[in-house]
Amino acid sequence: MSLLIGDKLVVSMDYTLTDEAGNLLDESADSDPMVYLHGAENIVPGLEQALVGKVAGDSLQVKVEPAEGYGLPIPELIQTIDKSSFGDVESIKVGAAFEAQRPDGNHQRIIIKEVNGDEITIDANHPLAGLVLNFDVKIISVREATEEEISHGHAH
Repeated sequence: MSLLIGDKLVVSMDYTLTDEAGNLLDESADSDPMVYLHGAENIVPGLEQALVGKVAGDSLQVKVEPAEGYGLPIPELIQTIDKSSFGDVESIKVGAAFEAQRPDGNHQRIIIKEVNGDEITIDANHPLAGLVLNFDVKIISVREATEEEISHGHAH
């Protein structure tokens, strides 16, 4: 009997992710299928919820609103800073991504949104924040997670 997708199961799936305009954002076609531990917040909530009860072989299309995807952009994560904050980085261009250290010591990804002389506008929101996400998914396999996978919170 096929396992129904639910918590503490490892799911393998192929997917294509597009935005509202149909632009390709990501896909698994040229790589291995995506493998995740269901119920461990390894994927966006809207997709995880839509997969509950599905089985290997199922295909589905899922529209995920921003609140159930990467959230809405947080205005406080968009700031204008002085170019000197980038130290000896020679070329600062719109669209470039950098890793920055937060005050708590963790790292976050920032994207250059605007360059206006020595004023650089950065955005630390997730690149897909605010977007409606359209997933086209094919479930490849569903299996029980190992105790180690459950304790680590992700599939191995």
